[in-house]
Amino acid sequence: MEDTVFNKILRKEIPSYKVYEDDKVYAFLDITQSTKGHTLVIPKKQQTDIFDYDETAAAELFSRIPKISRALAKAFPDMAGLNIVNNNKEVAYQSVFYSHIHLIPRYGKKDGFSMTFKDNSANYSSEEMTDIAKKINEQVEG
Repeated sequence: MEDTVFNKILRKEIPSYKVYEDDKVYAFLDITQSTKGHTLVIPKKQQTDIFDYDETAAAELFSRIPKISRALAKAFPDMAGLNIVNNNKEVAYQSVFYSHIHLIPRYGKKDGFSMTFKDNSANYSSEEMTDIAKKINEQVEG
């Protein structure tokens, strides 16, 4: 696997602002601070992206997200919401190829962070939606 900036942070070769740490995960402030408190949560055992996780590794990482999210809410009482973002592969805007979860506190619609989703529903018939769901379900169940 690629040696990334997150490997260097874990090895303490690059400084970070630690938010939380245990034997499985490390959470630290994103240097960009898209909003105040923007935190990254990474597994200590490197995964490139979501496709690398087995159930145990996923549980170890994702089970810590609510605890760290509640800590953000307590630390910033003016926090009105939270985006949890995980980008996988370059086309999906992953820029560090060490899996990480962004916890982005939201303070209002004009806090400088935005995500938009285009509505493509008119491009798919009910039959196409049924077929898409069936293809995915077969892979989940298979």
